[in-house]
Amino acid sequence: MKMCKSADARLESYIASKNVETSFNRVEHQKIKCGFGQQGVCCRLCSNGPCRITPQSPKGVCGATADTIVGRNFLRAVASGAACYLHVVETTARNLKTVGERKGKIKGESTLDDLASLFEIEENDIHDRAIKVADRVLSDLYKPRNEKMELVEKMAYGPRFDKWKELNILPGGAKSEVFDAVVKTSTNLSSDPIDMLLHSLNLGISTGLYGLTLTNLLNDVMLGEPVIRMAPVGFKVIDEDYINIMITGHQHSVISHLQDRLIDEDIKKLAQGVGAKGFKLVGCTCVGQDLQLRGEHYQEVFSGHAGNNFTSEAIISTGAIDLIVSEFNCTLPGIEPIADEFMVDMICLDDVAKKANSEYINFTMDKDAEISEYIINKGFENYKNRRKKIAIDIPKDHGHDDVITGVSEKSLKAFLGNTWKPLIDLIAKGKIKGVAGVVGCSNLTAMGHDVFTVELTKELIKRDIIVLSAGCSSGGLENVGLMSPKAAEEAGDNLKAVCQALKIPPVLNFGPCLAIGRLEIVATELAEALNIDIPQLPLVLSAPQWLEEQALADGAFGLALGLPLHLAIPPFITGSKVVTETLTNSLKDITGGQLILEEDVKRAADRLEAIVLDRRKALGLEVEVGEIA
Repeated sequence: MKMCKSADARLESYIASKNVETSFNRVEHQKIKCGFGQQGVCCRLCSNGPCRITPQSPKGVCGATADTIVGRNFLRAVASGAACYLHVVETTARNLKTVGERKGKIKGESTLDDLASLFEIEENDIHDRAIKVADRVLSDLYKPRNEKMELVEKMAYGPRFDKWKELNILPGGAKSEVFDAVVKTSTNLSSDPIDMLLHSLNLGISTGLYGLTLTNLLNDVMLGEPVIRMAPVGFKVIDEDYINIMITGHQHSVISHLQDRLIDEDIKKLAQGVGAKGFKLVGCTCVGQDLQLRGEHYQEVFSGHAGNNFTSEAIISTGAIDLIVSEFNCTLPGIEPIADEFMVDMICLDDVAKKANSEYINFTMDKDAEISEYIINKGFENYKNRRKKIAIDIPKDHGHDDVITGVSEKSLKAFLGNTWKPLIDLIAKGKIKGVAGVVGCSNLTAMGHDVFTVELTKELIKRDIIVLSAGCSSGGLENVGLMSPKAAEEAGDNLKAVCQALKIPPVLNFGPCLAIGRLEIVATELAEALNIDIPQLPLVLSAPQWLEEQALADGAFGLALGLPLHLAIPPFITGSKVVTETLTNSLKDITGGQLILEEDVKRAADRLEAIVLDRRKALGLEVEVGEIA
């Protein structure tokens, strides 16, 4: 079967050797794209359509122009992406509240204390603090749109908050903002593309501060704070001697009881009764990155991160997965026939992630013990019923043993001596030219699976720009070795020397897409240390292989922060001159942000490096200097 390329050559050859259809094959049959859809100028909101804008037909039946149609489509996509992340933070806050109410274990007390202090919560009892922190988050999410969320000012960098207030894009209740974005983009309502772009930035703020940043921190409270360590990645982490449960999704707290229960002695003995050594969780998609991020706390149960979203089909085809537990996206519909073929049952714990051939269990934290027992027994029965009937084929030469994981805003700062000064000094002296966040999804169309992501990252580190990654992009980058210390050899001379001295890779793994919020904390603290605003930092973003609407909501956050954001694939806006001009140019004078659309790797690296150099020049760093004051 024809298939697309992958930056991960071993993965590509493995998929080619299997007689199963995967996304790698299906993408070849979807190469002819709809030009109207690509440009965002197709409208199907009413029965007069679908209307398609062309030079000969510049308006829809109702009179909507390309600018209106593109603006509506873009806002509706951002609203959908924001809703996904807000669902995740809502679930996480509710889970934390339940932990507090039942006096459960708090593994990240330091983070809880930080949040309580930030939210001005004074409670001596740790569980009462957890309840009140969760309640503050939920209260903000549920406010009506005309009431501004209170935690934005507490969490945001001061100069950014002032800018957002000046632009009138401070979000009201986040769920209400999503609701009204859907209303606004309905038939014969808003026709103002600029208003819709501003609403997208509004949604980006609540996505970033709540759906990203707060989800991470609330998870740290329940599940433990990240610790920098070395770990294996790739298919090699899968051990056929265990009952293997593959986890897909983004809601780590949903499996918190399960991951603890799996290492209890009675559960180990249950597995040993059928010839297995025990149970293991296999990381896949962003929840696998989350498990990896906190892997220091779960070494006994977590086998490692096998791969990102588009590796999931191949992981199942190894035959070594005995059960799939899904609680959110990126759970591909394409895994369903492969799961059936390899006799792998699927359980979904959230109805938003319900797969067609799966069993649905409504997860609530008060029933977590009961649900864990059910999942364990299902995995146990599957192992008994399928293992003698299925051939195991794990490519043990796939992946690396020395990936650096557990990087967060706290663990990285601690590594530097609990101050950002060493990093600032390295930037000031030109040892590190600047910082690039290469983040977001994996897709199969920007040169192939992870190809643009990997090639751009290599270009940036060659230019002495250190890369921080979060999302499915991290899965691709670590599986090709760029997050291993040996990758220093691929960096420019200055960055290479820094990496070798510190024994770190030139690409730092912050974990899941949620950890884009951690990068915002790093940016904020660097700007604060330098007494400048975020848009002045020699910091750029790229989500080269963005995939879905959540990525557009992430991007709206980056643009609201005032950061330049590169995409290799345009977000279906090029049919509107107004929307394209605003996002790629005019926005620089509004928030300081800028959308950069570039499908060539080297030209993209050139443009990002030029921005870094311009910002260095503005800070007086065009030549080697001593220390920044």
